[in-house]
Parts: sequence; structure tokens; C-alpha cells
Amino acid sequence: MEYHKIHACQNNCILYRNQFAEIRSCPTCGVSRYKVNNHESSDDATTNNSCPTKVCWYLPIITRFKQLFANGHDAKQLMWHVEGKKTGGLLRHPADSSQWKAFDSLYLDFWNEARNLRLGLASDGMNPFGNLSSNHSAWPVLLMIYNLPPWLCMKRKYIILCMMIAGPRQTGNDIDVYLTLLIEDLTKLWEHRVDVWDGNLRETFRLRAMVFCTINDYPTYGNLSVYSVKGHHACPICEKNMSFFQLKHGKKTIYTRHRRFLKHYHPYR
Repeated sequence: MEYHKIHACQNNCILYRNQFAEIRSCPTCGVSRYKVNNHESSDDATTNNSCPTKVCWYLPIITRFKQLFANGHDAKQLMWHVEGKKTGGLLRHPADSSQWKAFDSLYLDFWNEARNLRLGLASDGMNPFGNLSSNHSAWPVLLMIYNLPPWLCMKRKYIILCMMIAGPRQTGNDIDVYLTLLIEDLTKLWEHRVDVWDGNLRETFRLRAMVFCTINDYPTYGNLSVYSVKGHHACPICEKNMSFFQLKHGKKTIYTRHRRFLKHYHPYR
């Protein structure tokens, strides 16, 4: 299936696509699009003999969803959360959660089509070379499909790698520049819908999709949500009501009074 190799600014300013597809340097910071050797200038670097400073690999998700539904067995598994899920008041699957049910009550047209996809988005940075002294960074962006039963939705076969961001430095809060590619496809699925062939029911239907949740560690949570996870108001729930204490000599911030969230007569209180 298709993939797109898209050049990016070394400082994560822009992606060289659309109106920036043909330019040779970043219009924001002025850095060259290509790696420049010591004996040549940025004007000497050409697309034929130079490597881009940073690359984003994007694997379109719509074509992959179409291939998934085209398989009759997989198309049937994607209906499990409606046809095969047991009910009994227990949290066995994300479909049993209050968040899932609240979304269904808000968007009845989405709920009426059981084949509409609910996705989990996961991302984190890693060093692909396993060398702590190297500054090279790679950020994979993965999608999990929660329509599947719990013993399949986290299997490698059904986890979709939709993006890989590789370069000499981490993206940080500028990861939204790269996520634009994914957001465009998700917006198309949500607003305009996509005609998809169902290999199980042998019919064409209009598919929609939404991001149900994200899976990440706390620093990456700050990058994806553009929220400061450091300092005096690091908790996105407590915000200005955060209880903190600044160490006098260590210059670190510690967070206290967590027992206030326990029930009133809890023994730990």
C-alpha cells in the first residue's frame, strides 16, 4: 500500500508540501531543506545529490481501513463491540466505559452505524540506534482499533503504524506540525465519510472514525495536548488548585496532599 515521504524543516517549522513543496529553505527560520557539506553552500545542494535534514513518513490510514474491511473475517471482528460483547455491568472492554456511552448519546448518527471506528492514538520518542550519546530521534505514531475484541485490539497485526517522524532532534510541542497529515484524514472520515466495501455483509457503507483516547507517558501527554506538564501547575485536572512545594536547596518542585482525593473515611486519610 502507498506511503508518503515528506521532507520537514530541521526546526519543525513546516512540512515541505502544498505551497512549500518546491522551496529549498524554510520560510520561517531560513534553514536549508537539505543537508549541506562543509565545502558547499545551501544553494549548491540539490534534490538529486543531497539528503533532507528531516523526514516524515506517512502511511495513509483510509486505504488501510478499506483493506481491513475488505477481509470478511476482519470486518466481522470489527462488529464485536455490538454483536459479541457480553453485558453485565463489568468493565471488560472500552465499550463498557462511561466515556464510550456518553459519546454515543451525543452523536446518535455515529452510534447508529456500528462499523464506525473508535481509535486509540499512541506515540512516544525513541532512539533507534540504542546509543545514549546519539541525539537522533524517531517518533512512531500508532493507531489501535477499539471495535475489535480485547484479545485482538492490541495485537501487532491490528496496530496501524500511520506515521514515523525521524530526525536529529525531538519534535516536542511541534509534533502538531506532523500530525496535520493524520488530522486531515481523520477530518475527512468524520465530516465527509468514506465509501468502504464490507467483505462480511457484502455491501458498501459510509465509514466514519474518531479518536477515542490517547496512550502515552506524561511528557508525551504534554506534547500531544500542548499542555505544560512541569512547574507549579503540572496536573491538567487540578490546574491552579495544584498543591506544590518548592524545595529550598534542591530547587525542585514536589507535589503534596494527594490523600485529599480519597474517600472521607479511608484509612489512609
